[in-house]
Amino acid sequence: MTRPFREWMSDAARFTQGGQLQAATEAIQQALRAAPTAAAAAATAVTAPLSAGAGTVIDVEARVVRSEPGAGTADARRHADSVAADTARANAARPDVEPRAGSVEQWTDGQFTHGGRTLAYKLYVPPAVPGAPAAAPGLVLMLHGCTQGPADFAAGTQMNAHARQAGFAVLYPEQTQHANAQKCWNWFKPQHQQRGRGEPALLAALTQHVVADIGADPARVYVAGLSAGGAMADILGRCYPDVFAAVGVHSGLPRGAANDVMSALGAMRSGAPAGGGGNGPVPPVIVFHGDADTTVHPSNGAAVVDAAGRRAIADQGTVEVPQVTQGRSEGGRGFTRTVYKATGNRGALEHWQLHGVGHAWSGGDARGSYTEPKGPDASAEMLRFFNAHALKRTSAST
Repeated sequence: MTRPFREWMSDAARFTQGGQLQAATEAIQQALRAAPTAAAAAATAVTAPLSAGAGTVIDVEARVVRSEPGAGTADARRHADSVAADTARANAARPDVEPRAGSVEQWTDGQFTHGGRTLAYKLYVPPAVPGAPAAAPGLVLMLHGCTQGPADFAAGTQMNAHARQAGFAVLYPEQTQHANAQKCWNWFKPQHQQRGRGEPALLAALTQHVVADIGADPARVYVAGLSAGGAMADILGRCYPDVFAAVGVHSGLPRGAANDVMSALGAMRSGAPAGGGGNGPVPPVIVFHGDADTTVHPSNGAAVVDAAGRRAIADQGTVEVPQVTQGRSEGGRGFTRTVYKATGNRGALEHWQLHGVGHAWSGGDARGSYTEPKGPDASAEMLRFFNAHALKRTSAST
């Protein structure tokens, strides 16, 4: 006989209080399996931009959407390793070239330590354009979802291929299992939702280190992420608007949507409480979320937009009229795109509601996990959005 949702959550709370995080995670997974009605409700929910409702996310159960049988993480890593090998051979063939931005294409590994924590990362640096004057590249910090890693995330999003054409470097830090058993960024803990503390401080310091190391343009630094990574991306944008010129949130949630595992699970299933996001300036944000997402409630996307837009409307005392367009990707996936212009205290906002898309990176490659190849290309649209925004200041501190 299947145990009810409430009993599994009671076990999760008891394990969490006793410090048994792995057991708590397993109990939460069982609870989700015992609550199919919440998943069905999420699949049919389509929220309006700047609605009164909100949404949230925590990855506790891996789901993979593929368009081809047999494609998966192992293939993605073999592909990434092949790219790395090709790049290493290219670098070795040109010993006279210093391995920095504006030279040969690179796909390298690194480590960074800050505040007593060490993160491994992968870094993509685009090649110089033959015959073109040298220019400092922009940089995109890409934050993977739970159970993912840099090679898998790079293969699935295909961000490197788009960055090559746009002249961007791409940084992929990897969460450790020591910090989170499922390799989730800890967006739901208060100490990781603030400037100068926890993972936001670590990721901002890593970003600035790489900007200085490769000679990237500090005015064109951006952050994007999927699910738990999307949640952390929103936190970084709100905590460090002087570092990140714009933010991309795919299947994520607003800063402050949860303060522990229990509230995170509730927000994931039913939507985040209204009023999240915090105070301070709001950078430009582009949001993607599938309305058939059964892992992260579809209202999450609207909540990220709402957290930014509500404050700007309240400050101005006016009601914004967004530009709303309906479209269909080449793969046949419908979408609704809602655009809000920038205001005096908030950057531009874009909200892409992806019709019929689940918990997956839209327009991604099936060689990576959590991808929906038939959807509109989120990577290309994010870079297009990022290219339209830059910081006025050229320096920042963590």
